[in-house]
Amino acid sequence: MQIVKTIGEVRSVVKQWKKEGLSVGLVPTMGFLHEGHKSLIERAVKENDRVVVSDFVNPTQFGPNEDLASYPRDLDRDAKLCEEAGAALLFNPEPEEMYYEDRTTSVNMEGLTKELCGKSRPIHFSGVCTVVSKLFHIVTPDRAYFGQKDAQQLAVIKRMVRDLNFDIEIVGCPIIREEDGLAKSSRNTYLSEEERKAAVILNQSLKIGKEMIEKGEKDAAKVKEAIVKNLTTEPLAKIDYVEIVDFNTIEPITTIKGSVLTAIAVYIGKTRLIDNFIVNI
Repeated sequence: MQIVKTIGEVRSVVKQWKKEGLSVGLVPTMGFLHEGHKSLIERAVKENDRVVVSDFVNPTQFGPNEDLASYPRDLDRDAKLCEEAGAALLFNPEPEEMYYEDRTTSVNMEGLTKELCGKSRPIHFSGVCTVVSKLFHIVTPDRAYFGQKDAQQLAVIKRMVRDLNFDIEIVGCPIIREEDGLAKSSRNTYLSEEERKAAVILNQSLKIGKEMIEKGEKDAAKVKEAIVKNLTTEPLAKIDYVEIVDFNTIEPITTIKGSVLTAIAVYIGKTRLIDNFIVNI
């Protein structure tokens, strides 16, 4: 597996692959990879001849009081996981390589970004859309792979690809969890031992909501109320949001029908964690 730092190197390698008629998959990441990322890479390896993994902590999606400086980084560990999973190329650029100092262009989206994480992190999805668009242009993949844990991001990327006519298939992949149900996340490393035990409340609360829906509950307010009630039993948990929305539009719904995303963001101590489930009724 090659590790490259520049856009020129990526383009050179991918152009050669395409001359040979090989298909290319892309797994965009912010590094500090875990089993969830590995599952995306392994899926991409199964479905493409060559796989590129980007490993870039993107500064434009962090707000001024968020954890850009402290976000965990470990390139050696990431490279080992990528190689084990079968990736062919790891792209690890510096911010100066990805962004011109005098840049004036970004990619913004209306609608899908105003709820959920977009409400509490107003610049986040502009940063996501901008960097993912750049990666799509740099790598020119046939397919790109994103985890369902970031369900709003998945919906946003799918809509961006449709709206801007990217010739790329977006593949959503299931959430990978710890044995106790906590969704795997790079931010889990921030949790103290006590906080880590408390964090299972996210998945436990979502399970209550999912069981209600599976038993036929159609009132979104009742499902939301049950999730909130269970979350508030954990003293270390502070709710950012609990929302039930249409997965395709990220608009709040009152009746459970169609493709439904139930998403939560909860602070455990100072660490903000997200989780969700999607059902099709």
